Amino acid sequence: MLTFAPNLIKLLFMLTVSNLSVQFGKRILFDEVNTTFTQGNCYGVIGANGAGKSTFLKILAGDIDPTSGRVILEPGKRMSVLNQNHNMFDEHTVLETVMMGNKVLYAVKTEMDALYADYDDKNADRIGELQVQFEEMNGWNAESEAGAMLSNLGISPDFHYTLMSEMEGKMKVRVLLAQALFGNPDVLVMDEPTNDLDFETISWLENFLANYENTVIVVSHDRHFLDSVCTHISDIDFGKINHYSGNYTFWYESSQLAARQKAQQNKKAEEKKAELEEFIRRFSANVAKSKQATSRKKMIEKLNLDEIKPSSRRYPAIIFDVEREAGDQILHVQNLAASVDGEVLFKNVDLNMAKGDKVVVFSKDSRATTAFYEILNGNMTADEGTFDWGITTTQSYLPNDNSSFFTDGSLNLVDWLRQFVKTEEERDEVYVRGFLGKMIFSGEEALKKCTVLSGGEKVRCMLSRMMMIRANVLMLDEPTNHLDLESITAFNNSLKNFKGSVLFTTHDHEFAQTVANRVLELTPNGVIDRYMTFDEYLEDEKVQELRKKMYN
Repeated sequence: MLTFAPNLIKLLFMLTVSNLSVQFGKRILFDEVNTTFTQGNCYGVIGANGAGKSTFLKILAGDIDPTSGRVILEPGKRMSVLNQNHNMFDEHTVLETVMMGNKVLYAVKTEMDALYADYDDKNADRIGELQVQFEEMNGWNAESEAGAMLSNLGISPDFHYTLMSEMEGKMKVRVLLAQALFGNPDVLVMDEPTNDLDFETISWLENFLANYENTVIVVSHDRHFLDSVCTHISDIDFGKINHYSGNYTFWYESSQLAARQKAQQNKKAEEKKAELEEFIRRFSANVAKSKQATSRKKMIEKLNLDEIKPSSRRYPAIIFDVEREAGDQILHVQNLAASVDGEVLFKNVDLNMAKGDKVVVFSKDSRATTAFYEILNGNMTADEGTFDWGITTTQSYLPNDNSSFFTDGSLNLVDWLRQFVKTEEERDEVYVRGFLGKMIFSGEEALKKCTVLSGGEKVRCMLSRMMMIRANVLMLDEPTNHLDLESITAFNNSLKNFKGSVLFTTHDHEFAQTVANRVLELTPNGVIDRYMTFDEYLEDEKVQELRKKMYN
């Protein structure tokens, strides 16, 4: 339950969690958690799947009550929460929905409007009181500020007076994000705010939050986003929450280093300390050189040697070996085009893919990228054009929709993976379990029926299958969907080290930037093909001008 603390003269902390416990049946999710969230910091809440990240945010928001304990918001402060119910405001206009983010302001405005509509002398004093309140809250500028917020999030003024019920799903997400950010809340709580946003909008949000002077508490699977905005990582582990100074990359790399040091029994304590100090020095130097907002660079001043601890996280062992090395010719695509219901998805696509190319394929319309992969895998016919794979290539494909692979309820995971073996020796249970074990399906887990898996478990099974096939060309359509941060990080690292060629589509900025050496953008008016990193592509002015023309 969210409470205020009027009896405390001064609180040092914007938000305090006191003796918080949460239990579902016999399962203890949180056990006597005591922690604080301070003004000016952005906390990225992480934890293994099922650790209770979203539950914790719902408790902070007051949507569910803890078993015991309480959440204390500093008196006079306002908390804003990113709403997950996309249909809650269907009867309101887009602009009105954003303004409802500041409940006190909106209540004053609503009462004032009602009194003006039914004006008489008796109302005059009350209207005067409300006007004073409204002015103190900068209410007269509220509509223009809400409109500017919407425009920054890619919703043009043409839609500001549209009913929410008439907005498509991805646009509703942006309106609700504007609602959460509106009016400079003292505490901002957001669960997966980058879902359904394009790279440009995420970049705007990163800059907005990196310069935000109040308290932000966020759950996200987007590592680039966490690195751009977080001053602290809040790790949920063993029913407790621990804050660590630094962003996600610092937490991940330092916890990995600490785990390696723990295993080095012979190394002296002073040698380990020197190694950690050198790690912090190098990390700080990299942040200082980066394009991160100045306000977030202050985090490097707080990096603390004593906070670095090994993590209990288990990372899958994703290793893509190739059965045979491919020759120089990987894929030749000529004049390829596709449409759906008469709407052009892409056309005039020419591509010569060479050995070692790792190509991020993207489009403003996700149907275009999926159609591209489906055509290359023989599951869909192109409107026109041809493609030819090199004779030395073998391909493996991770589709965006993998449901057709998991329809036989009689198969456990061992038998499911056996379907894809090439030789009789590979049918051996120990061999098959080896690939499942790499994806953290061990013991009884490997005997689960394939039809009862979660989205993340299905993707991990598909990755086991891909590892076993040992293809020299990988095609991946939104591979990080449903995966936890541990799996995404391991997957990302494996593709950086992969010796073959890759075609992939992702909403994960870090994935795109660290894996791809080439960018292929599919548009209704042709293709843009550049040998450059993903960041270089997004920042190149000539490319951006070309993109505007291509989508016109």
